[in-house]
Amino acid sequence: MANRRRGAPGDDEEFSFVSRAVKYLLFVFNFLFWIIALVMVLIGVYARMMKHSEAAFACLAVDPAVMLMVVGVLMFFLTFCGCVGSLRENICLLQTFCICLTVIFLLQLIAGVLGFIFSDKARGKVTDVITNAIVHYRDDLDLQNLIDFGQREFGCCGGVAYTDWNQNMYFNCTPGNPSLERCSVPFSCCVISKDKVVINTKCGQDMQNLDYQQADAFIFTNGCIDQLVDWIHSNLFMLGGIALGLAIPQLVGILLSQILINQIKDQIELQSYNQNHRSDPWS
Repeated sequence: MANRRRGAPGDDEEFSFVSRAVKYLLFVFNFLFWIIALVMVLIGVYARMMKHSEAAFACLAVDPAVMLMVVGVLMFFLTFCGCVGSLRENICLLQTFCICLTVIFLLQLIAGVLGFIFSDKARGKVTDVITNAIVHYRDDLDLQNLIDFGQREFGCCGGVAYTDWNQNMYFNCTPGNPSLERCSVPFSCCVISKDKVVINTKCGQDMQNLDYQQADAFIFTNGCIDQLVDWIHSNLFMLGGIALGLAIPQLVGILLSQILINQIKDQIELQSYNQNHRSDPWS
């Protein structure tokens, strides 16, 4: 975009300017996500502070609060660069924002393609994550609530099968295990009939001692991995829409930042040209 600016007598040269619409649209775009990132970090910090001290570092790899903080901090830094860069017309910050956002978008795209091509290996990684989460089930209340929610919603129990709960120290079937939950499964594995007036919260007791046919009458025996795969296959269009919804803001941010960078560069070049032209009128 360009307009004509009146300068010295006889000066009738075109002078480029930075679009206010692009500048403030990019600022508002980043400011909204900056607020979201700040809220995510605060929630993550609060959740970590509320945990028991003995479990503070027990399972950082599968702690939802830590994951929330990590994503929030990265998002906070990225949107901060976008906010300040657009407001101050700082090319360095805008390029940082644009490059980081492009890298994140490409990594998401590559992860999706590789996950589809190497579905078996991706399934193995998911199995490892779920197994690790089962091991630390009682160590973190947030993780426990997350697992319980998943098992109830998908109607499943454990990773591959309900016997996976044997890997948790509280549900382990070792004869010397003094836990009252020995050889049991969590209550979220139980099949609860809607017509039940009184719910038996101990319905998972000793379920690991039963075979599949016997246990199937009381709990979900299928693992959550198979249920998750089936759910993904049944909701491909919805997941595709979610992926597109996540990709569009990233592409908009990349496009706006690149437009603003080019406008700022053009303005700097024209200012430099005009200054040199005025200082040397014979050139």
